[in-house]
Amino acid sequence: MPGCAAQRGPGPLPRLPALRDHLEAAGHTCILKDTSDFESPLTISDLISSESVDASLGIHLYRAGRLLQGSNIPFGIIFGGTDINEDAKRNEKSWVMGAVLDEARFAVSFTEAMKETAAAYWPPARNKIYVQSQGIVTAPSTSFNQKAFLQRAGILQDNNSVHLFLLICGLRRVKDPLFLVDAVAEWHRKEPGIHLIIIGPEVEAAFAEEVKEKVKTADGVHLLQEIPQEDLHALVKGCFAVVNSSVSEGMSAAILEAMDLNVPVLARNIPGNAAIITHKATGLLYSTPQEFVQLSKSLIGDPSLHKEIVLRAKAYITKHHSPECERKVYQNLVLKLQ
Repeated sequence: MPGCAAQRGPGPLPRLPALRDHLEAAGHTCILKDTSDFESPLTISDLISSESVDASLGIHLYRAGRLLQGSNIPFGIIFGGTDINEDAKRNEKSWVMGAVLDEARFAVSFTEAMKETAAAYWPPARNKIYVQSQGIVTAPSTSFNQKAFLQRAGILQDNNSVHLFLLICGLRRVKDPLFLVDAVAEWHRKEPGIHLIIIGPEVEAAFAEEVKEKVKTADGVHLLQEIPQEDLHALVKGCFAVVNSSVSEGMSAAILEAMDLNVPVLARNIPGNAAIITHKATGLLYSTPQEFVQLSKSLIGDPSLHKEIVLRAKAYITKHHSPECERKVYQNLVLKLQ
C-alpha cells in the first residue's frame, strides 16, 4: 500500500526516517514530504493523484492535518507537540484540529499527558488517540573528529577543565535558544572552560538573525550549523551534557538520544520534558538560567551523581523507548488505513 507521511512544517522531524523504515518493513511504499512544500489541500490532492497514494500519515495535527482535511483517502495523525501545547489554545486553529480529528482514523500521542490534554480539547476523539513513545536508536560516527570540529568552532579542548554543554534545536522561538545565553556567558567569564554550543538549522529566518547577533557578543557561547545525524551523535558523546531550553516540547528526540548515548541531560522544566525526565534520577530539570548554572555545577562537582543519572537514564530508554515496540504499533495502526 503506497503511503504518504506528511512532515510538520517548522524544521525536520528526526523520527521520520525511522517511521518510514517501520512501514516499509511491513511492505508499504512511503513518500516523505514536508508540509511547507504544500500551499493548500489542493496541492496535496495533486500529489495523491499523481503518486496513486492510498493513505496518509500526517505529523502535527494542525500543520499536516489542515492539508489532509477533506482528502479522499484515509489518514492518521501523529501529534507533534506544539500543536497540542500551543496551537490548541487558539480558537481558530483548535476548531480546525478538532475537525481533522473527526476525520482521522487514529491519532498518536507520545505521552499519556499529551493524550489527556488533547482529549480535554476534543472529548469525542479520546478513544481514537493511542499513546506510543518514540523508539530511540543512536549510531555515532566512528570517523568524526571532535577535536578538529571544535577547533574550527573556536573551542580548544586542551585540558580537563573544559565542559561542553550542547543545545540541539532548530532556531525558532519555541525552542528559546537564548534563554541560557547570558547566564552561561557570565559563568564562562569566571570559568573559561565552560562552553555552550547551540547547533541546528535556521528554521525561522528573522529569529535566526536575532540569535546570531546575540551570540556574537556572548562569551563562551557558540552557534554552529547542523551536521549529519551520525556526526551529531558522536558530538553528543563527547560533550559533558545535553541541554534543552524549549518553551514547549512534545517529546524531545535530542533528550532521548543523549540518554541513550550515556550523556546527562539538563532540561527546562516544562510538561513535555518532565514527562520523560525524573529530576535527579534520569536527568536534571531547571526553571531559571540561574538554576541551570547551579545544577550544572553540582553535576560537575559530583561524579557519583553524574554516573547515577547516566545509568538510570539508559535503563529508562531501554525499557520505555524500544524501536521494536514502536515498529509493531505503527505497523498495526496503519492497517486502520486500509
